Amino acid sequence: MSRDRVINEAEICNKAEAFEAYDDIPKNPHLGDTIGDVINRRYGRRDVLRGALAVSATTALFGATALTSAQQAQAATGSFAFSEIEGGIDQTHHVAEGYDADILLRWGEPIFAEAPDFDPMNQTAEAQLQQFGYNNDYVGFVPLNEAGDRGVLCVNHEYTNEEVMFPGLGRHDKVPFASTTRELAEIEMAAHGGSVVEIAKGSDGKWALVKDSAFNRRISPLNTQMTFSGPAAGHDRLKTSTDPAGLSVIGTINNCAGGITPWGTYLMAEENFHGYFWTDKLDAEGDPILDEQTQAASMKRYGVPGGWYAWGKHHERFNIDKEPNETNRFGWVVEVDPMDPNSTPVKHTALGRFRHEGAESIVNGDGRVVVYSGDDARFDYLYRFVSSGRISGDKAADMQLLSEGELSVARFNDDSTLDWLPLVFGQGPLTPENGFDSQADVVIDARLAADALGATPMDRPEDVQPAGDKVYVMLTNNSKRKPGDEDAANPRPENLFGHIIELTVPDGDHDTSTARWEILVKCGDPSVSEVGAQWGPATSEHGWFASPDNCAIDADGRLWVSTDQGRGWARTGKADGLYGVETDGELRGSSKLFFRVPVGAELCGPYFTPDQETLFLAVQHPATDGTRDFPGFERASTFEDPATRWPDFQDGVPPRPSVMVVTKQGGGKIAV
Repeated sequence: MSRDRVINEAEICNKAEAFEAYDDIPKNPHLGDTIGDVINRRYGRRDVLRGALAVSATTALFGATALTSAQQAQAATGSFAFSEIEGGIDQTHHVAEGYDADILLRWGEPIFAEAPDFDPMNQTAEAQLQQFGYNNDYVGFVPLNEAGDRGVLCVNHEYTNEEVMFPGLGRHDKVPFASTTRELAEIEMAAHGGSVVEIAKGSDGKWALVKDSAFNRRISPLNTQMTFSGPAAGHDRLKTSTDPAGLSVIGTINNCAGGITPWGTYLMAEENFHGYFWTDKLDAEGDPILDEQTQAASMKRYGVPGGWYAWGKHHERFNIDKEPNETNRFGWVVEVDPMDPNSTPVKHTALGRFRHEGAESIVNGDGRVVVYSGDDARFDYLYRFVSSGRISGDKAADMQLLSEGELSVARFNDDSTLDWLPLVFGQGPLTPENGFDSQADVVIDARLAADALGATPMDRPEDVQPAGDKVYVMLTNNSKRKPGDEDAANPRPENLFGHIIELTVPDGDHDTSTARWEILVKCGDPSVSEVGAQWGPATSEHGWFASPDNCAIDADGRLWVSTDQGRGWARTGKADGLYGVETDGELRGSSKLFFRVPVGAELCGPYFTPDQETLFLAVQHPATDGTRDFPGFERASTFEDPATRWPDFQDGVPPRPSVMVVTKQGGGKIAV
């Protein structure tokens, strides 16, 4: 189906909804056993009906409304000590009683002493490169002192929502929504990438930006030079007319989640890079014509060109007919040294090229570094990288660890075990006979290599968080699992609500070839029997959620999950938010709502300071997703008429994605 027809049939009103609609068409044609097939063979229908998936009998039979007051009171004995807020949706944010949620950084806020003030009516790329970027996603924090009251904040800027960014733009009926001029395209480019800024806590306990800090930096696809490391560096498929050596590239795009390494660097994961590439060669249905592309199979598997932005009209490197290899230069994990604003970021090709949701790491018992990452697409895969070298404590040496190691992909088995399948050239089907001529080909086409190995297609694997001997995998949803596929990877067809899988690695060794897995939570409203949700016994009517996305482990080892329902909040009646999820004891699988976002937004981050007294949250794209379903607002948001003007609520000021800082009133650890 063509991009235009996808958008028109879905009545898309903004770029975020266009992303969702276009990617609703799975790009994986090799659908063998999915995670749902495995789940259904492991847990038979009879076991599911009997509640063998850890659903309390009362909830399984009667839904959440049957939870007794005694059961709800039991929640107070859980590990999260806060009074839960109510689910719902309105024009502002809400946090649990006893906590402050303050705006720390807004889109357009100057981050340098000489930067111009934010002027939404007169935006320029030059100004934006000196200001905080748009759609803040991942947030990481690196302390600068032992007290932890000064630090460097690292923030990804995933994409732009032009309809609420630019005055007079209004709704466009098909992608791209903006990029109509070179000037607009370059403002968009400048608003992408990342921000590295110093922040400090004042005597009043409030955090603030340090504008004159030498650490402050903007990273963008417009002007930030980067290099490659690993097996694909210098390969022919990375060479372009402006980089004949295949060793450098300008910028990074669609940076979703990420990670902070054990040596204090910042990992930026490149997710939906395919949407930034363009072609004028379309067939009668509006689909790209790839007949003349030598890498057509690879492009199709990655969804290139997505055509969400028209940057390719103004910058030839984003036009696949002019620079087809440029597509191979995105989809990686980028390492940035936040302590050195003059350092050159590095794209580590050893970690594979796919739509990385994040890149969370852990130091294994033998000193090697293990990085987990999900490929955020329907029916795609879970990956793991294990470094060849061991951590040394020498930062310069440790920054080489992600350049060499073994990349693997997960296969989930019926007996509750998981196998890690190495993506190594020359092993199994990864040979020239199957289109892989080197390890460079394997990592550039990691999706095709994983297909060949028979990895398990997943329901949009997003954030993956290791902690001790556990690994938590967020599976957001998969609306394309059809009825009749009840023995497919997820036990629910048309999985609109997602689930969370917990992996247990043997003896805490993250380098072993196997692990065990089980479902921690099946998301959705437990009062709707058809949803088939699975929750712990203390989950209240406000505590359940849908579409888990980002997650974090706090200093006490507790799991926090943020959600991204897209337009799905109209089904649940709840805005996205942050939930504390029990992972141990009798309340395992129970959750509580701590924070919720304004209409049209999703919640990203979250990230705790080491002392657990500060929680950073990123509120992304307020006033965009599904605003036509917001009561009294049956239309698309625009700059002039948004569904909310959060967080400023001033006429003429558009909604502004912002990073928030949550602290306990009177001080102390969060939720303790």
